[in-house]
Amino acid sequence: MKNKEFDIQNLVRKNIQQMKPYSSARDEFVESTTDMIFLDANENPFQNGVNRYPDPKQQSVKELLLNLKGISISQILLGNGSDEILDLIFRAFCEPKEDNVILLPPTYGMYGVLANLNAIEIKEVLLSESFDLKVKETLDVVNENSKIVFLCSPNNPSGNSFSAKSIQKIIEGFNGLVVLDEAYIDFSSQESWLEKLDECPNLIITQTMSKAFGMAGIRLGICYASEEIIEVLNRIKPPYNVNELTQKRAKERLMKMDEVTSEIESILSERVKLETELKGITFISKIYPSDANFILVKVDDATKRYNQLLEKGIVIRNRTMQPLCENTLRLTVGTIDENKKMMNALKQI
Repeated sequence: MKNKEFDIQNLVRKNIQQMKPYSSARDEFVESTTDMIFLDANENPFQNGVNRYPDPKQQSVKELLLNLKGISISQILLGNGSDEILDLIFRAFCEPKEDNVILLPPTYGMYGVLANLNAIEIKEVLLSESFDLKVKETLDVVNENSKIVFLCSPNNPSGNSFSAKSIQKIIEGFNGLVVLDEAYIDFSSQESWLEKLDECPNLIITQTMSKAFGMAGIRLGICYASEEIIEVLNRIKPPYNVNELTQKRAKERLMKMDEVTSEIESILSERVKLETELKGITFISKIYPSDANFILVKVDDATKRYNQLLEKGIVIRNRTMQPLCENTLRLTVGTIDENKKMMNALKQI
């Protein structure tokens, strides 16, 4: 699978190649076993738990991820949500007003937002009617200025996972970067691509603490890639991009994996129940297979049904304006009680 001709330096923007990362006070300080007096960073000296700058390298969080995922710390980058990581990737590898990226709608909307923000051309290849990858069509639109292909698997909003064979063909057939968004991988029956990371020098995997870990409020995104790619991204990331409170809560959660596993099992169990019960709703014409913590359904009139549910205090997502998603609603799997209330509301309308 390894592409011997791939060289990440050929993709890095010239101005980024010449950059040196900002060296913060905490970057220069080497940990000592003796008590230290910190007079290096112009901080308020009075202790309150957050008066000191956070670890810019988030070492203790990465050590827990190393134990959990088996990926070297030098291959991990943490960000203020996955959106910051995605933005860093654009800024490191895409030349504004020259390069392009390939998006496969319907997919996560921030890829397009960040492309526009960074003045990067977007080439779109629609997924199939069953939300599968069109490998040939995707590779056919590639030109010399194509830098990144974005894949979201399990996909948002459709919920399905792409086949490993199709993903592999894109990774092997594209001499740019393939960003594989695995935000929902913990709910999937398919294996993460983390185990194949070392075989794929052009692969970047993003994951998150927001979904299965239940930490959407702390905004912590995770990037796994080759040491060379991580070094480039570290060169341009803000020095203290992950704050102290976020790091603390992430460590607490990562040390309670039994709770996380239990919650995932509950969500998967409830997803199965919902898939069964939704079949009894007359205005739902199709229930799409899901590998995520949500279910996409096709209805007779998405806007009408969305508003009816809203009147009953149930907030879902109307995806009818997305490509291939006419008259679809996306339902997040909630708690047992929340799901019962949603199903009662669906039956009433």
